[in-house]
Amino acid sequence: MEVVVAVAEEGGFTAAAQRLHVVQSAVSGTVRTLERELGSALFERTTHRVSLTPAGEAFVPAARAALRAAEEARAAVDAVRGELRGLVTVGTMQGVWAGLHRALARLRAEHPGVTVRLRQAAVADIRQALREGTVDLAVVALDRQQQRGLVTRLLSREQMLLVAAPGRGFAEDDVVTFEEVSGLPFVDFPSGWAIRSEVDRVFRAATTERTPVFEVNDIVAAAELVRHDLGVCIMPASIAARFPDLAVRRFERHAPSWKVMVVRPGGDPAPAVEALLRYITPRTAAGGRG
Repeated sequence: MEVVVAVAEEGGFTAAAQRLHVVQSAVSGTVRTLERELGSALFERTTHRVSLTPAGEAFVPAARAALRAAEEARAAVDAVRGELRGLVTVGTMQGVWAGLHRALARLRAEHPGVTVRLRQAAVADIRQALREGTVDLAVVALDRQQQRGLVTRLLSREQMLLVAAPGRGFAEDDVVTFEEVSGLPFVDFPSGWAIRSEVDRVFRAATTERTPVFEVNDIVAAAELVRHDLGVCIMPASIAARFPDLAVRRFERHAPSWKVMVVRPGGDPAPAVEALLRYITPRTAAGGRG
């Protein structure tokens, strides 16, 4: 089951072998043996790609659930012995919350037997991974609709600011309007990023359009383009603070904002996940259901 899940997630036998630290022939042989036992092919194999068959689509979620159950059984035995072990897969977005590294450091220091795998992706991909069970918890910014079916706890709430080159002039020293910036060249993030979704939303609400000239998937790259006055960018205040040489302006009204939260699927979390939740949210690892 672990081999099949690895092939499905990595999209090929070679990548799965690298992930499992075995030779490719072992992965191929394991899958062929299982397919013979099941009487059905799990993968469509072509010269360019490997994809799941309908039988594979049905098998992989059940295999993931079985693997999680086996991990929880091992963790229960370890807990009786006073040890905490396991694998926690954490999803996050680029630059989303500065406090995550402190929680990870505390978990490693106090529970060295727990392995953490960090996955950085767009918010839509993380939401899907939570639904599929390939991510145990995530620190992300979700809108109300995206929170449905998940257990959430708010970590921070902040406004977004317009970030510009120091020499770019504006009508006011500290505030801007949507109308004022609509004609400026914009540095935007890709569709699927939480920042982009919120910025798109507020411009639609203001019935104002902007002109995206650059689209980048890296915050540092965005800041570099702004620094050279190739465009302006909208960032959460905590991210903008990482670039003190750039000028920032608040929006006069209806400023874009985001809420960062820790999110997990419903049900009782595994002991290792529960431990990390305590370090991320020290007051309680519970939270509300979105």
